[in-house]
Amino acid sequence: MDMHDVNLKDFMDVLDSCEGDVYMVTDEGDRLNLKSKLTQLIGFTKLIEGGTVTHARIECTNKADESKLFRFNLFGETSQ
Repeated sequence: MDMHDVNLKDFMDVLDSCEGDVYMVTDEGDRLNLKSKLTQLIGFTKLIEGGTVTHARIECTNKADESKLFRFNLFGETSQ
């Protein structure tokens, strides 16, 4: 799933509620596990412009997490 123009704080809150692993996949093919706070800092550094994630490709190991992130990306919905 591709994500665009995401509020970083809300996105991190949704990530924290995910049960499985969530990966950010870079254009170079790197897979960063976003369940790790350290990896979040490293991965988001290159994507942040003015406090929002401008573009990210996300892969999930849990289908429910994928649905949750899809709803967040489409509707900005952060509730579970």
